[in-house]
Amino acid sequence: MTTLVRRAVALCALAASSVALAACGATEPGQTPRPAPSAPSATASGAAPDRAPTLAPGPAGLTPVFEHGPRAAGRTIALTFDADMTADQGPRAAAGERFDNPGLIATLRKLDVPATVFMTGRWAEEYPDAARSIGEDPRFEIANHSYSHYAYTDDCYGLPSVSEDRMRADVERAYAAFEKAGVPDAMPYFRFPGGCYDEAALKALRATGVTAVQWDVVSGDAFATDAGAVARQVLDGARPGSVVVMHCTRSAAPVTEEAVRTIVPALREQGYRFVKVSELIGAANGRR
Repeated sequence: MTTLVRRAVALCALAASSVALAACGATEPGQTPRPAPSAPSATASGAAPDRAPTLAPGPAGLTPVFEHGPRAAGRTIALTFDADMTADQGPRAAAGERFDNPGLIATLRKLDVPATVFMTGRWAEEYPDAARSIGEDPRFEIANHSYSHYAYTDDCYGLPSVSEDRMRADVERAYAAFEKAGVPDAMPYFRFPGGCYDEAALKALRATGVTAVQWDVVSGDAFATDAGAVARQVLDGARPGSVVVMHCTRSAAPVTEEAVRTIVPALREQGYRFVKVSELIGAANGRR
């Protein structure tokens, strides 16, 4: 088997900002880990396999990694939004800092744009009504972005890391938080914090049944102040089948909504159709 090298396909600025943020990436004592919705022991509320296409395992059964859809299967594109929050940010949220972005979600609804939201479990705990509302909206799907944004490698833009023996529990804890918030049918997709992973991480997560979802277009929206620059970066990088990474965290990505209001009509004018990640993965499997 060819050894997979660590991959950080693009700099995630939110990861760099989280150096000093404490987080909790494993189950608490006495807490029962929960599998991803696609695992054989999923609960009845888990996503059914025919509704949630996944990729076949990689070599030696490693967790598969998806970066973009087929280039020749039509002008489809997926906007994805990371809803980040770490375990120690509760006091900051209580003091008024906003880690959600209801205006962005409202704009996506108004523009009728399907999207995939990669959510941390801690975010779902802080904003359960928003998490449930997003999960119940057929335009959107919720996927896993870890419990609290710990990295899955030891060197990922300064993020604290989850040990290999606790990675699976971290993913399962996020799914448990989604279920507690009332999110229906969270998807069996996982995005590594900071985009960082290696062979050990892919091995640790294979029992969860998730497909790891990365991206091929970096929006640059994290901490950006120029919505026009974010929009141009997305429009310049977009290709058929692209997965665009953006953020759904108002305090850390304040111009995302404004950028989306430029990106969406511009891409539609170019003939693009917006889809969720699940449709791109289905197309990659030869499913339409």
